[in-house]
Amino acid sequence: MLSLHLRADLLTWCIAGAATAGVILRPFRWPEAVWAMAGAALLLLLRLLTPGLAWAGVMRGLDVYLFLAGMMLLSELARREGLFDWLAALATAAAKGSATRLFALVYAVGILVTAFLSNDATAVVLTPAVYAAARAARVADPLPYLLACAFVANAASFVLPISNPANLVVYGGGRMPPLAEWLGTFALPSAAAIATTYAALRLACRRALAAETIAAHVERPALSLPGRIAGIAILLTTLILVGSSWAGLDLGLPTLAAGGAAALVVTLLNREAPTALLKGVSWGVLPLVAGLFVLVEALDRTGVVALLAEELRRVVRTTGPGEASAILGSLVALATNLGNNLPVGLLAASAVQEAGTPPRIAAAILVGVDLGPNLSVTGSLATILWLAALRREGLRVTAWQFLKIGLVVMPPALVLALAVLR
Repeated sequence: MLSLHLRADLLTWCIAGAATAGVILRPFRWPEAVWAMAGAALLLLLRLLTPGLAWAGVMRGLDVYLFLAGMMLLSELARREGLFDWLAALATAAAKGSATRLFALVYAVGILVTAFLSNDATAVVLTPAVYAAARAARVADPLPYLLACAFVANAASFVLPISNPANLVVYGGGRMPPLAEWLGTFALPSAAAIATTYAALRLACRRALAAETIAAHVERPALSLPGRIAGIAILLTTLILVGSSWAGLDLGLPTLAAGGAAALVVTLLNREAPTALLKGVSWGVLPLVAGLFVLVEALDRTGVVALLAEELRRVVRTTGPGEASAILGSLVALATNLGNNLPVGLLAASAVQEAGTPPRIAAAILVGVDLGPNLSVTGSLATILWLAALRREGLRVTAWQFLKIGLVVMPPALVLALAVLR
């Protein structure tokens, strides 16, 4: 007979696993947030987690919610005012009829958007803009350019602390490194990941690009005054976030303040109520992340984090920091494709903090959390949002299609990024 305590732990693991599977697979095409929140609610109803502990789990993600809310406001503002369509048209015109040049330009724009606005902005906002630009250029197969958005969103997501909400998750319970320290740790691995991902993706798409012809001249939409203001707001927000990161401050509140201020200025200028802007924001991301934080809090109470922490200490003790970072970074990268990088990142970060491992281990885990999702469509929130953006355009990319390319793109980028991590 299993003890009551062990049965409660097993039930908690089953609920957390089922909820995570729901987030990844979206049964009945219900939104991902429904499954995360349902799992959290079931834990409370079955008294496997007290309301106080559930609330503590939710509050662990406060900085992430503020950061996401601010970024989504800025992204929706840029989308509504045509800023990203304008940028995509510039890239298309600069391609001068060359499919490979357009591919490179889309990838380059994706690096900038991911680095300074987050990988979710690349997935949610840049993807439909690139699709619109591809249609304007009369591209027969837009998939290579759309794949560039998906893969660069993860490959460039550890250039800066602000480039991926998962970065806030991994360091959220500890000390977020100041910008100078961050760049010293991640500049070279980021460059390696970005370059290797581009080369591998370019190789995977070579036949489609070689067969493609695109229009040399496309119509460039006019950028309105609100659109220019949105662009200026994004640049100012970038400066604020880089300054906050340099000072080692939390990023959530400055991001929300900047996004809210920009939205207020533009809505006043347009003489419209803010409700239209707010309706366009994907607010379901916030309860999704909150639900995942609650699930991880419940798993923590079953002793999973303590077991992981002990295993981390054992690996470091028996192999040394260098080899351990490569092993653990690779394992976390694979795990993100089984359980999504947010819950995996939360568990791994909690274990690292409890184990007291060297900083290089935490850095390797962050590389795995950010870059690992380029293997499959289940790996990251950004990729899930990318798929949703494609569905809105009437496009479908199957899990097998993505995996075939991911097997070519992700492993070499991960190996090289971890190899140059110091």
